[in-house]
Amino acid sequence: MASTVRVQAPSGNRALIITTLAVPLTGWTVHAVSLHRKLAAARKDPLTGLLGRDGFTTRARQITDRYGDAALVVLVDLDHFKQINDGPGGHAAGDRVLAATATRLTAWAGSRGAVGRLGGDEFAVAVRIGPARRELRLAQLVQLLAQPVEVEDGVLVDVAASVGAASPDVLGTTDLSLLQRAADAAMYAGKHTGRAVLAGPQHATVPSINGRRAGRPGTHTLGRAA
Repeated sequence: MASTVRVQAPSGNRALIITTLAVPLTGWTVHAVSLHRKLAAARKDPLTGLLGRDGFTTRARQITDRYGDAALVVLVDLDHFKQINDGPGGHAAGDRVLAATATRLTAWAGSRGAVGRLGGDEFAVAVRIGPARRELRLAQLVQLLAQPVEVEDGVLVDVAASVGAASPDVLGTTDLSLLQRAADAAMYAGKHTGRAVLAGPQHATVPSINGRRAGRPGTHTLGRAA
């Protein structure tokens, strides 16, 4: 496919129509799509196939901006995961638990939600769930994540997860960093209780370092307080 370029000549001369610049637009389109896919793949966690931290942040912001008060940000942390990694199945068992958790979170969030692995055994979800359905849906998530995982030839491993959530209507903001910080604090408050905790205003004021609750991975005493 050729592109036509019109060039205005000096006064008194007619415009020149240049048709010799044959640009292979189809080829460029294919190349651009291929490049986009490679970049998207690079933003995914290689073990679980979930979005990495940067990819999740981008997608989650789109969800919170679009759905506002109907958006929900959820943080998930697997309980006693180190024991699974240090157990008879070793890291292979741990990897299967992580992969199973990713599959369950993806199914729970649906095709329009965003699910990311932030690192280690920590996951995040951004999804559209209205206030009337939050309690039920979060309880379903806790039950789903507590199902045993088969790690090898019928061997089952008991798993559990701590879940914290935050919503713009409760906290009065759609700022993703603030929602994640509050969800992180709520998750910690409900650690090992077997129930999800929806963040309230008190969770948004928990001291943090580098945007995260002090003591969480990624924080440092010399970091900038958020």
